[in-house]
Formats: sequence, structure tokens, C-alpha cells
Amino acid sequence: MWLLLIVASLISALGTTQGFLGKLNPESPEVTMNISQMISYWGYPSEEYEVVTEDGYILGINRIPYGKENSENRDAGYDVWLGNSRGNTWARKNLYYSPDSVEFWAFSFDEMAKYDLPATIDFIVKKTGQKKLHYVGHSQGTTIGFIAFSTNPKLAERIKTFYALAPVATAKYTKSLLNKLTLIPPFLFKIIFGSKIFFPHNFFDQFLATEVCSRQTLNLLCSNALFIICGFDNKNLNVSRLDVYLAHNPAGTSVQNIFHWTQAVESGKFQAFNWGSPVQNMMHYNQPTPPYYNLTAMNVPIAVWSGGNDWLADPRDVALLLPKLSNLIYHKEIPFYNHLDFIWAIDAPQEIYNEIVSMMAEDKK
Repeated sequence: MWLLLIVASLISALGTTQGFLGKLNPESPEVTMNISQMISYWGYPSEEYEVVTEDGYILGINRIPYGKENSENRDAGYDVWLGNSRGNTWARKNLYYSPDSVEFWAFSFDEMAKYDLPATIDFIVKKTGQKKLHYVGHSQGTTIGFIAFSTNPKLAERIKTFYALAPVATAKYTKSLLNKLTLIPPFLFKIIFGSKIFFPHNFFDQFLATEVCSRQTLNLLCSNALFIICGFDNKNLNVSRLDVYLAHNPAGTSVQNIFHWTQAVESGKFQAFNWGSPVQNMMHYNQPTPPYYNLTAMNVPIAVWSGGNDWLADPRDVALLLPKLSNLIYHKEIPFYNHLDFIWAIDAPQEIYNEIVSMMAEDKK
């Protein structure tokens, strides 16, 4: 990332018309679109709603109610809902607190599992009349699923199957930058990063997407900046869409959420946020230490896809996870996959998505 900063500064100083870094690739119109616009851009019907959680967060949620009409391509036509967790670009409103306040950002994946996911699923169930849903989660999306479905039995009853991509429960063996953040003492962590948003998506990210990473000679550099966090597989990345990926990622989260992840790396355990002292933990949990999440209590049928080259969901952590899943119906490790391949890889449909659709179709019978 420091190298990207230097390159960006050079471009600002010399002007973007110099051409010394190669000609500018055509910018995708999706760079400046919101989620609904991107859905419509690709010819799908789009709906947009807001979900209000029990503790007042307002989450944007998008729906693709059916497949493309008169499509020549194979289209499964499922009713697809795209949820958001508090604090990201599309979920940054609250009934009581401004996103400029410290109070707004006092959350981690604990609250996403306790409030966001149940509110989203309740909304979908009421809107559609469906009794049960399929749940597909990637990375932290699996984490909040593990917590919610193991601690909320009524919610778990509404899930037909849990499709977990790059699953993360423990993070003991992660090779990502998270393990470097554990070296920072808690008091210094707050001094460095503050108490609000961590890594917001801002103008500089847009600048990287449109002026730096859209240049032909810098595609490899930008893709490697992404892979430093998640593992390398640049041969499987659609480089022509780098500007789109960087224009919308990262979407932001709370400093507290990142700190919770550093706690997970340091402890090697799957447990709630440690508020810093026995007294504070007693206030939140009625016990002096954060409670552990019991994965064996989750009975939802689950299918897992993991990556052999995943720096975040390390294969050794996945190996610790699998025996605790009492209703594991399928597991596939893709040896060369990294953490982002599950959503961005050129061959993701062949490796993952077609299998998910087939499993859903079998469930209908």
C-alpha cells in the first residue's frame, strides 16, 4: 500500500496526462454506481429496501427478485437478497447515533450476528412469505452465520442450508496483516486508529481505481496490493475489473471490529469481544471473561468451500472448524484459491457457484 501511495503522489505531481505509466484503460461505468444500479446494468430486476435492527441501525438491502427475462443464457432465476452489515458503505445510518459519533462505531461482529443478520432474515421472511431461506456467506459472512445460528435456535430453524465460502471461526493461523496488528498494544491501537471507522472507502480509493489501477502497467501492482491481505492468485483475477473492485472496496468497518479480530488471532479462540477488564465484561456478559461460541450447537446443514492458499481462512483453522460442524453435508478444498477467489475468481462459477445452485435445486425435490 505504501508503494501505491508513492505512485499516486507521482501521478498527482506530474499530471495524469503524461502517459509515463501507460495509457489509461477505459473506466467501467460501474465504478460510480451503487448496488441497485450495478444490478440493473447487467440486465437484472432490482429492488432496494432498508432494514432496521433492534438496536437502531439502518441497513441497506438489495433484492434481485427473479432472473433475466428472455435471457439466452442459463439463468436459475432464484429470488436473491444481498444483505449488509452495520458500518459498511451501504449501512451507515442509525436511529439514535450519527456516524460521526463514537457510539455509532461501538460494535464488532458480535452485534452483526446478534442484531443485523436476524433483522435481515426476519425482513426477508415477512416480505416473501417463505418459511425457510438458503444462506450464502463469505468470510465474515460465515462468522456471523456461525454465531447467529448457534446462539439463536429460532433463527436457525429458518435456514434450509448454510453455504460457507472461505469460512472463518478461529483465526489462530492466519497469515494476513491481522497478525501484525496483534503486535500493537490495546492503548496504542486506539491512539493509532481512533475509536470510529477503520479503513473507510473515500476519495483516495476512488482515485486509485480510476487514475492508478486502470493504467495497464499498474494492474499487477494493484492486484498484489489486494492479495497482500488475502493471498496470491493473480492468474485467476479478472484484471479488467480491477477499477470496479477498488472503487467499492474496502467498504469500511469499525475499529472495534478489527480489534475483535486481532483478539481472535491472539487467543486462537472463537469468542465474544473482550471489553478490556473483568468489570466491563461482567457488565456485558455477566461473567469476567468473554463467552466462547459453541459451534457444535449449530445444527443447520452446512456445505463448505475452502482455499488451500487462503491467508485469512487458513487451512489449519478450517481443519479445526470442520469436526465441530455437526451437520456438515459437503466440503471442498480448492488448493490454489485465496480468500478473494471465492467472489472474484474467473473460474468461481465452475468451482463453486454451479455446485451451490445444484444443491439448491436438489433441495426443492
